[in-house]
Amino acid sequence: APRSGPFRSGELALAEMRRKHNAPLKLLCRLAAEAVLSSPSGVLPHRDIIGQLPGQVLRTSGGARLLLRRPSLDEYVLLMPRGPTIAYPKDVSALLMMMDIHPGDTVLETGSGSGAMSLFLSRAVGSKGRVLSYEIRDDHHNLAKKNYRHWRSAWEIGHMDEWPDNVEFILKDISTAAADMKSVILDAVVLDMLNPQCALPVVHPSLKQGGVCAVYLANITQVIDLLDRIRSWKLHFLCERIIEVTHRSCDAAETNHSVPYIARPSHWQEAHSAFLIKLRKFRPLLS
Repeated sequence: APRSGPFRSGELALAEMRRKHNAPLKLLCRLAAEAVLSSPSGVLPHRDIIGQLPGQVLRTSGGARLLLRRPSLDEYVLLMPRGPTIAYPKDVSALLMMMDIHPGDTVLETGSGSGAMSLFLSRAVGSKGRVLSYEIRDDHHNLAKKNYRHWRSAWEIGHMDEWPDNVEFILKDISTAAADMKSVILDAVVLDMLNPQCALPVVHPSLKQGGVCAVYLANITQVIDLLDRIRSWKLHFLCERIIEVTHRSCDAAETNHSVPYIARPSHWQEAHSAFLIKLRKFRPLLS
């Protein structure tokens, strides 16, 4: 549970600024006494935030009003430093449901990217679980580790419990990791990479019977190629679902005291769309 009380140095703070006719501007910072939060409407020293209770509204040097609070995990992954495009929270939620992950599970992820999926998997499997995150690019590997470490260290300051240290980031091409997989039993697999079909023969033997391999792909051409490879290689995967998760936001616009707000469809799309494929490993039928 979050600690009750004011912001502390070292934890994350989210500043939200309402903009007329635009979506709210959200700024994420890690609090340090000597630092300042910069916004388009002036700066706000971190020392003015430290010691304040979440929910307070403070003004920048330019007079803009900022609502301060602690960020949720989905807000952190949308605002943290990123290299490649992240798996958006709307898609991550669907992927987690596909894989039916439980506390204590062992899950394989390829590739690490900016670390968004790694964080959600870390929370899903809990302190007794394990996440193996493979990444082929050195810069993505380092960024994912950094974002994961920053979230964990800030969490420990702002919460009563520790975030589990259960993700092993591995700098390696998954297609060359067959020897690593021999000693691992996987409860689930999630593939977020350019050519996921290259990973299937490697992860298939380690995935338990009935386990799910969830695949994140950008376009339908990649989906067709993936299913063609599964058929041509005669891998024992059953394609159970192919879905596209859409997301429409609504803006809450203040009207008057008798009607506190009105919900209007947002004029901009918050996140891109992708295809999510659910593959289940099954034992081949006896002839």
